[in-house]
Amino acid sequence: MAESQTAFELLLEIDQRCRLLAADLPSQETRQHGWSGIGFRIGEHWYVAPMGEVSEVLHEPRYTLLPGVKPWVKGVANLRGRLLPIMDLCGFFGHELSALRKQRRVLVVEHKDVFAGLMVDEVAGMQHFEQSSLKTAASDSEQGAITPYLRGYFPCEQVWWVFSPFALAQSPGFLDVAL
Repeated sequence: MAESQTAFELLLEIDQRCRLLAADLPSQETRQHGWSGIGFRIGEHWYVAPMGEVSEVLHEPRYTLLPGVKPWVKGVANLRGRLLPIMDLCGFFGHELSALRKQRRVLVVEHKDVFAGLMVDEVAGMQHFEQSSLKTAASDSEQGAITPYLRGYFPCEQVWWVFSPFALAQSPGFLDVAL
């Protein structure tokens, strides 16, 4: 470096060196090969919901019981001034909810006119997969009542079934909560 450089010229030189040595951001093409979702457990099976279909994940909130509703409707909670119906996803699909309350979580789904909390046994955080490894689920899957809401699976050490909360939110059986 020459001593006659002004402060501005020195900053320009540093900027040029940084730009030459900086790592490029991943290209759009590279990012499209990945698939991310929120992993969760119902009973013994693991599922993953697409990122865009879950608004947030909550610890099990305090809720008020509602009379005259099906047993899988746990109640209604106040979520920042909005009434959030809490639905026991395990109960809806005929499973028993885990007794371990500390692990339970609620997946908040907001789709069209439906705003609901889906209570699950456990959440495993974000899960990432290669889009190319997605397999289509057989229509006679051993998953039972949950099968219409499955969009395939990712075969890994454990199978991650792709579950669509949006498909569930549009289901007449899910919307019919009255006894």
